[in-house]
Amino acid sequence: MRRIHRLLFLFSGFLFSTFFISAQTTIKGVVTDAQSGDPIPLVNIFPTGTTQGTSTDFNGEYFFTSADSITTLQYSLVGYLPVVRKVNPGKSQVINVKLSIDVKTLGEVTVKDKKNRYKNRNNPAVELIRQVIDHKKQNRKEELDAFQFEKYEKVQFALSNISEKFKEKKYLKKFQFIFDNIDTTKIPGQEILPMYFSESIANVYYRKSPKKQKEIVRGTRKVEFKDYIDNESIEKFISYLYQDIDIYDNNVMMLTNQFVSPISDVGPIFYRYYILDTVFVDNTKCYKMSFYPKNKSDFQFQGNLYITFDSSFAVKKDEMTVSVELNLNFVKGLNIIQEFSEVEPGQWMIMKDEISVDFGIAKKGMGIYGQRSASNKNYIIGEQMPDDFYKGEPKVVVDTSILNQDAFWDKTRHAPLTKSEQGVITMVDSIQSIPEFKRFMKLLDFLIVGYIAVGKVEIGPVNTAYSFNPIEGSRVRLGGRTTRKFSQRVNYDVYAAYGFKDEKWKYSLSTTYALGKSSYDRWPLQNLKLTFQYDVKIPGQELQFVHEDNLLLSIKRGENDKMTYNRTFNLEYLRELVNNFSYNISFQHLNQEPTGTLYFNPVSYYGSENTRVSSITTSQLDINLRYAPSEQFFQGRIYRTQTNNEYPIYQLRINLGVKDLFGGEYTFQKVTAGIFKRFYLSPFGYTDVLVEGGQLFGKVPYPLIYIHRANQTYSLQLQSYNLMNFLEFVSDRYVAFNINHFFNGFFFNSIPIFKQLKLREVVTAKLLYGTLSNTNNPDYQDDLFKLPVQENGTPLTYSLEAKPYIEISAGIANIFKLLRVDVIRRFSYLDHPNVSEYGVRARFKLDF
Repeated sequence: MRRIHRLLFLFSGFLFSTFFISAQTTIKGVVTDAQSGDPIPLVNIFPTGTTQGTSTDFNGEYFFTSADSITTLQYSLVGYLPVVRKVNPGKSQVINVKLSIDVKTLGEVTVKDKKNRYKNRNNPAVELIRQVIDHKKQNRKEELDAFQFEKYEKVQFALSNISEKFKEKKYLKKFQFIFDNIDTTKIPGQEILPMYFSESIANVYYRKSPKKQKEIVRGTRKVEFKDYIDNESIEKFISYLYQDIDIYDNNVMMLTNQFVSPISDVGPIFYRYYILDTVFVDNTKCYKMSFYPKNKSDFQFQGNLYITFDSSFAVKKDEMTVSVELNLNFVKGLNIIQEFSEVEPGQWMIMKDEISVDFGIAKKGMGIYGQRSASNKNYIIGEQMPDDFYKGEPKVVVDTSILNQDAFWDKTRHAPLTKSEQGVITMVDSIQSIPEFKRFMKLLDFLIVGYIAVGKVEIGPVNTAYSFNPIEGSRVRLGGRTTRKFSQRVNYDVYAAYGFKDEKWKYSLSTTYALGKSSYDRWPLQNLKLTFQYDVKIPGQELQFVHEDNLLLSIKRGENDKMTYNRTFNLEYLRELVNNFSYNISFQHLNQEPTGTLYFNPVSYYGSENTRVSSITTSQLDINLRYAPSEQFFQGRIYRTQTNNEYPIYQLRINLGVKDLFGGEYTFQKVTAGIFKRFYLSPFGYTDVLVEGGQLFGKVPYPLIYIHRANQTYSLQLQSYNLMNFLEFVSDRYVAFNINHFFNGFFFNSIPIFKQLKLREVVTAKLLYGTLSNTNNPDYQDDLFKLPVQENGTPLTYSLEAKPYIEISAGIANIFKLLRVDVIRRFSYLDHPNVSEYGVRARFKLDF
């Protein structure tokens, strides 16, 4: 019996020890360069004595799990000395490793003063990259006369870094089915929950001369949050964030910023290169080269290049990411993989193009994972399509009847969907039927947009519900508008406001009718719009993307008691064309009545109120022309936000005043033209330049000439003069220059505290030249209005005859990732009343 007990004891001990040894072993960590501290991608990690394991990602991070009894892990990469680390079997642990360069293998590293010093001179890696640069033109697909191919593309967005604690939240009890769709393959060691998915298949045609590209979309399918999210805006936002990357370009646009390409003409100035090995990629012998930015905070990539081992020096494959120290907001990880194939002798074409970004406010915690994958095949080189083929829109969907047919997609997509990709479509349809989800989305919509949805209308915006000014005192406003649930063709937008000081009601009624194929808020617009409005206005105030009665703008510096009551009738026709040219033709009838301390006093005014002019009336025809090549934008619920590119934007505005038409009192013509251009100067940031000018023909009082854009709020207005007072300057001829340069941290990245806070520098210069001809100068014309003055007779409004108006500012942007603060100095006309030489203004903006 004792022998049986001993056998049972030994057997149970054996089972216990077996369980302990075979328990799951989980290891994660980061592998970095021992000298530079840079993360090292693609390090091979495997249990000693085996060849099966894992590798680090582009941030040097790895995650390894095994049920086998392992005691050591080996870390190795060509060009580095291997490292072996002990492992505690059956436990979760963190092992961070530093690898030292094997100087015997890397001949391009120069040993000097007992330290490894990187040099471009006599560096084989730099000589190799210069060969790649010299052969860029012959390897670019755009140098071909013509080509065509089939492209399959899919886009996925998901919640990343899903934790068990999050899954157990009480408010998610009714949503537990969504966790059946968890994916653990996209980010090693993390669970992601797909929330958006789209796929498309298209034929792409390119011609070099004259340059044309046409994309015929044969099918597209996507999940839709129909009542809550504008899928068209999502698609445009995705296409902007995930623009096609051409590594052969000197600069690569990524996440609204320009990055220096590792094979840029100036690449050796900004990158360090190392030849690691010669390897075979799809039976093609290649040099394997790693590259890192010399300043890890600048907009540059890091990763690996695989360069063909022949005289073409073509890129066979590239693997790119960014440094964790990069001055980039809301990005926890970024990976780019591109693969090329030689479709004809000497013709290398991209076959795989994958961009993955893990977005998040903080490095730890949940985020949003986005991935765009493109697969190309069936290349045909040299075959040109007829000229008529390229006419019309550059992207055309030819058949919508097949969009959701599984049989079509099973046949045409280049690779099968993963389980989570297949499940996301069903999951999204299910989640939208849950009442709790609907309530949450309505709350989120209100917090972001400021409108409360009530059936087919929206009430708001909330930020204009209360405001105040010297004329109206406290002002309350209630408004609303119809949505596309009410009609795709017709939109109504109304509000009523009341000022408790002037005891007057103000109102606006606007009706928009869509004449074209699109709805009233979808590009390309073809709308007819009618507006009746009665409200107060500050002459010379023009705000960008914000209502004038916004509560936050109620606080203003200096005096702000010169306004007009404007009674407006406006009828306009807007037409947008697919080539990004648009025109707007409108008729406006406007009556302006001065209020506060603003008066329309003729020069012959003798001090009696009976001789003052109570109001002026104009009837005018306006023509606005705009051309913005290759422009992209996001159509919001209130405003349309354009995304700038390297192409200029041209604008021309013509105003024709007609006397005696519906009571119009003046005949005049105004011609105003402007051009905006963004210049990318990577890695030094970019410069926005706006040049505009105007000329008025005719004799009119000062309310009808150019009243230059002033700003007395404490909000930084990009297109206004932030230290100019309202009504301070008027002209009938002017030219203006507005220059903003954004350094994107180029200098701050070298200063430790600024680098850690990821601050960015910006400088601005604004110059305004103008004249006031004798025809419109009340000093020479008795029948014009006097320019505004103070009660003591001191002038308040001036011409710019003596010298230009100049203000220059220097600012710090990206404060807390959303705030820009500028210190502004005014250089001219400092003797004018109530002006400041210096000022501080702030502006909120979210950007990458």
